[in-house]
Amino acid sequence: MTDLLTSTQAALGLSHTPIPFTNSGALPSAFAVTELACASIAAAGQAVSHLIDQQTGHLPAVEVDRRLASFWFSTSLRPMGWLVPPLWDSVAGDYQTRDGWIRLHTNAPHHRAAAERVLGACADRGAMAAKVAQWTSTDLEQAVVEAKGCAAEMRSWAQWQMHPQGLAVNAEPLVHFLESRDENSRPWQGCVARPLAGIKVLDLTRVLAGPTASRFLAGLGADVLRIDSPSWKEPGVVPEMTLGKRCARLNLHDPVERAVFERLLKDADILLHGYRADALENLGFGVERRRQLAPGLIDVGLNAYGWSGPWQNRRGFDSLVQMSSGIAEAGQRWKQADKPTPLPVQALDHATGYLMAASALRLLTERLNTGRGGSARLSLARTAKLLVEHGPGTTEALRAEDEQDQSSLVEQTPWGPAHRLQVPVKISGTPIQGALPATELGSHRPEWW
Repeated sequence: MTDLLTSTQAALGLSHTPIPFTNSGALPSAFAVTELACASIAAAGQAVSHLIDQQTGHLPAVEVDRRLASFWFSTSLRPMGWLVPPLWDSVAGDYQTRDGWIRLHTNAPHHRAAAERVLGACADRGAMAAKVAQWTSTDLEQAVVEAKGCAAEMRSWAQWQMHPQGLAVNAEPLVHFLESRDENSRPWQGCVARPLAGIKVLDLTRVLAGPTASRFLAGLGADVLRIDSPSWKEPGVVPEMTLGKRCARLNLHDPVERAVFERLLKDADILLHGYRADALENLGFGVERRRQLAPGLIDVGLNAYGWSGPWQNRRGFDSLVQMSSGIAEAGQRWKQADKPTPLPVQALDHATGYLMAASALRLLTERLNTGRGGSARLSLARTAKLLVEHGPGTTEALRAEDEQDQSSLVEQTPWGPAHRLQVPVKISGTPIQGALPATELGSHRPEWW
């Protein structure tokens, strides 16, 4: 635990302060998943504490609950009388090839269509398995990627260490901070109870990692506006991830809606984005354009496979990075299983999300001190390296969840009432709570309030 916490503190430029971790138990895994959860959440909490200390002269205490951290790395929502839609598409998953294993990520319709352009139409997993079995893992991965789909061959950690992309990731820091000469002199409008009051966060992230970051910032009082394309859907995670946010849609290929986006960006304090490394550049909103539109912007981005190397622009998700980087293969050996064994939760996503939030808070603290903005870059693959190099996990099990783990408040969502689990981090004097219930994508207008 100490090594992981110390590593995250060092990467974020935070003091090496011990943070108490309460409760016991861990997620059984080949790797120290609960320790990663606690360390990343603690780092985000410590970044809040540092900001408050800078502005008030009072350093709030921080502590993290191990059990709650583990649960939140899966889901925090407990529906009352309704079910969250399935997380996975019917044919997404791991398949045996002629010489190994591959994972196909088909949750988005256009990603499933890409896989089927290579393999042919597949009505179910049986049909998909028969087609995949005719390919080698390397050839199928390359074919699906070239078709603009998402796939990952299962590699070992040793193989990843010799791969050009693995070597590139090894050379990157966990968090890459870049200073900016641009200034923004907006004063702090917050307070200890709501330290991010008045801070506008423009959220261009999807699925889990980036939305985890913006959900945390919203819980601290930030005004979070999430922007999605007109057709994007992710019903299995929206009830979990939109807590505290407003959600709108814009088509950035449309001139009128691009102008709306530019107005939003001009007023934003923090921009979170999770597209492929070249996506915003290709849309005409590259680094320099963003700086022109919003001097002093705090710009925090993540991608799947890192910001250098041959795969820096490759589509990817947590489950794919686990396959590529040796995590699923190590899990298979650890469990003595006959198939890939991923982490028990999407830990790379969640951990990277909390590290993104901590990065944004550190940059905001710096801007309040110097007036200058800045940027940070993170990746799922680099977080995977942090986890793997920390060492083995445990077979210890968490004590089952009970009603005391849940908040007494009822969240009235568009799908029905629900409880949330108690938050896993406590910051003295700063309750973390979403002021708005989870909501559907596109349920608000694209405007600040």
